[in-house]
Amino acid sequence: MAERRARPTSKSRGRSAWRRALTSPPPPEQPPARRAEAVEAEPEQAASIVQAALYRDGLRVSSPATLADTFRELREQPSGMAWIGLARPTEAELLSLAAEFDLHPLAVEDAMEAHQRPKLERYGATLFVVLRAARYLDASEEVDFGELHVFVGPDFVITVRHGAAPDLSAVRRRMEETPELLKLGPEAILYAILDAVVDGYLPVVSGVQNDVDEIETEVFRGDPEVSRRIYELSREMVEFQRATRPLVGMLHGLMAGFSKYGTDDELQRYLRDVADHVTHTSERVDGFRLALTEILTVNATLVTQQQNAEMRALAEAGFEQNEEIKKISSWAAILFAPTLVGTIYGMNFTHMPELRWGFGYPFAVGLMGVVCVSLYVIFKRRDWL
Repeated sequence: MAERRARPTSKSRGRSAWRRALTSPPPPEQPPARRAEAVEAEPEQAASIVQAALYRDGLRVSSPATLADTFRELREQPSGMAWIGLARPTEAELLSLAAEFDLHPLAVEDAMEAHQRPKLERYGATLFVVLRAARYLDASEEVDFGELHVFVGPDFVITVRHGAAPDLSAVRRRMEETPELLKLGPEAILYAILDAVVDGYLPVVSGVQNDVDEIETEVFRGDPEVSRRIYELSREMVEFQRATRPLVGMLHGLMAGFSKYGTDDELQRYLRDVADHVTHTSERVDGFRLALTEILTVNATLVTQQQNAEMRALAEAGFEQNEEIKKISSWAAILFAPTLVGTIYGMNFTHMPELRWGFGYPFAVGLMGVVCVSLYVIFKRRDWL
């Protein structure tokens, strides 16, 4: 479970041993010999059964290797509690769990298929909880979402994980290090899992905040790829919102049942703290979506202004080019007139009018001058020259 954010001194001064244990820093890196024990954190685990354990009076009494052994040992210890962790289980495994713990068929059907919305449902004495965990991938600057289904009964907790997050091995390890927590029963495990999921949102919020800040800089820098990045991050925020917003109502539903189900006072305080974090995270996610919408609008405005400026520059260039073409065409027409006259009278035909006329040459030159001056005056009046 990720470390909880620092609290004001007045609020942190009277923490109980139960709360201090959950917020204690994680243990040091395990040596290779022990690292294999924390198999629940491995996302590519081949077997569906990640870890199963039986507890009595807050202490682990056995670690069955199969579901059948878990069922048998739990029957032999009526006062015990089973905590079974599964990763992408098969249909046969879920059906065997349903038969052993009398799980509702609708809840089992939801657990078989991922992509469920976060929810909390009660089937008799069993709670069925769907959670959407999230983690921020620094390398790709993306948010990776996982899905966790939790069955909570009078003497068992079953977690069905679809995805790499959250790291339930850390939750199990910290709970086992504080037996007084496990004595509170399956409900304490559920709240510890809720806290792990919610605490996992904090690094995601920090990573997304950095992305939003970078996007703002790229927008005003005119990066052409920023629109795509805004769209992708907006889609992630939609998923993040779907993961966090339902949790607010779920936790308030749990708090509403404190009196009815006799929830321990310490668990009540713990759940209120988790609900406060969920509300804060949900508000941050809503703020990110609003900020991205505004950034996208600003980016569209800047792109439009840039396109208008480019179109204006092209229009001005076209106008200048048109003016040059007018001048060239005008002078070409003026020079064409004498060329035409000279060409006609330059033909060597014997019988041509005025060919032997004494004033033929002055007339031809004068005609050329009159035509050129007339064209010049016409083009000048039209501002072509």
